[in-house]
Amino acid sequence: MKGEILRLGWPVFIGQLAVMANGVIDTVMAGHLSPVDMAAVGLGASIYITVYVGLMGVLLGLSPIVAQLYGAGAYEDIGKSFQQALWVALVLAVPGAVALGWSAPWMAFSRPPDEVAEVARVYLWASAAGLPAALLFRAFYALNTAISRPRVVMYLNLAGVALKVPLNLLFMHGAPALGIEALGGAGCGVASALIAWATALGALVWLLRDPVYRPYRLLRRAPPDAARMGELLRLGLPIGAAYFVEITSFTFMALFVARFGATALASHQVASSLTGICYMGGLGIASATSTLVAQSLGAGDPARARLYARTGLRMALALALSTVTVLWLARTPIAHAYTSDAGVAAASLSLIGLVAVFHVFDSLQTQLGFILRAYKIATTPMVVYVLAMWGVGLGGGYLLTFEPAPDGPLGLFNGARSGALGFWSAGAISLMIASAGLGWLLHRTWRRSP
Repeated sequence: MKGEILRLGWPVFIGQLAVMANGVIDTVMAGHLSPVDMAAVGLGASIYITVYVGLMGVLLGLSPIVAQLYGAGAYEDIGKSFQQALWVALVLAVPGAVALGWSAPWMAFSRPPDEVAEVARVYLWASAAGLPAALLFRAFYALNTAISRPRVVMYLNLAGVALKVPLNLLFMHGAPALGIEALGGAGCGVASALIAWATALGALVWLLRDPVYRPYRLLRRAPPDAARMGELLRLGLPIGAAYFVEITSFTFMALFVARFGATALASHQVASSLTGICYMGGLGIASATSTLVAQSLGAGDPARARLYARTGLRMALALALSTVTVLWLARTPIAHAYTSDAGVAAASLSLIGLVAVFHVFDSLQTQLGFILRAYKIATTPMVVYVLAMWGVGLGGGYLLTFEPAPDGPLGLFNGARSGALGFWSAGAISLMIASAGLGWLLHRTWRRSP
């Protein structure tokens, strides 16, 4: 079983690492441009991810639906569900693009320095233009993961990251001979939007040319189907809400930390970037495990589904412990690799130890959440995320950061002297609570199932 999980998991890991590499490249290139550009890219990326991930999560409801259909051999129904996911993606893109393009509320809430806000606004306008393509590609991702073809997505994501550095250089520094002006950090957003459309086009070409997809009849004309869209939304909306809760914990951390200036915000961006990189390994295992669990359930074999789930959990825990060991031992060179600014590097070092604790429980809750989705259980886990991540993580982080006096017993976490330390501490505790809650839900599910 480990071999099957690894066979499906490593392409997801590489593909998502390629996606994450885009953000790392943005952070590093902007960080070597100036602290202002780095802070603006961090702020803009946090806002974009908030909007995108919540909408993307709705489309991920397609994965367990298709995986169970695949396990049952209902191939034509796979195509019908995929077509409705494309309709949902187009509908979701409209409010998403508006939320990104209208940046005034985000800037009013975060209150960044004027020079940071100016760059972040242009970054968000570009991100809005790329959002429809990113959502359509996510439906393609959900389909291929569910039918055990994650390598296709990996290849397209690797092609996208190969374009990232040259496109960043082009739009960050400009090319007067081509009529392209230098946009600084905002050029990262333009490059990302172009890559989103390129990968979406690549996905379309792949669907048209690869004969493996023909039995599913994926691209036949199909009007909106209320029943199939309803099935997707019943599962996808709580998944999207759970992702929204999780990602807004990071977003509002960034918005609050922005009040302490560019250095604090940039160090938070370094910690967030590291967390995202570490997360990808666990995500690969979770995605593969969830697919195999759902396929087993579709084939009418719940005992095999449990074996896959337990194997995936053990593998993810071992990987997480190995990852945080490396992260801790290499914390100093990692911090300096992200930025040439001594102040940002010093502030980042104080957060990396917390990132290590954070990651272990982040990986655990990810495995449990994905396994529950394979059973088409999404609403109650969403409630767990709200209570843990908004209540304990974001609420507790705010209290630690803004409420205590600097000379009080919790003064170590006060934002005036420690930046994002209070938020990351509360965030680690919230993930412990989320893991416990999701573990109890899975245990209850197994007790009730035959």
